[in-house]
Amino acid sequence: MHIVTASNRGQIVIPKEVRKKLQITPGKKLLVKVEADHILITPLPDDPVEQFCGIFKDGPSLTKALLDERRKDRERESKKTVG
Repeated sequence: MHIVTASNRGQIVIPKEVRKKLQITPGKKLLVKVEADHILITPLPDDPVEQFCGIFKDGPSLTKALLDERRKDRERESKKTVG
């Protein structure tokens, strides 16, 4: 655990060991979030699209669900025009 001191401008220095462990380099974007009475600082991924690509691969197929819905829509529409 590290203790840091805020400057008169509210700046803090993240200790070198923490920066190294979390791969925080100059220019790295960080998310700062207030949680009740404390602050969470989370490094953001360099490429968010790549980071979240495939995040839903273990869940149900959204493409299959969409195709099923489209098929049902076509069936309903064909019944309306025939009947």
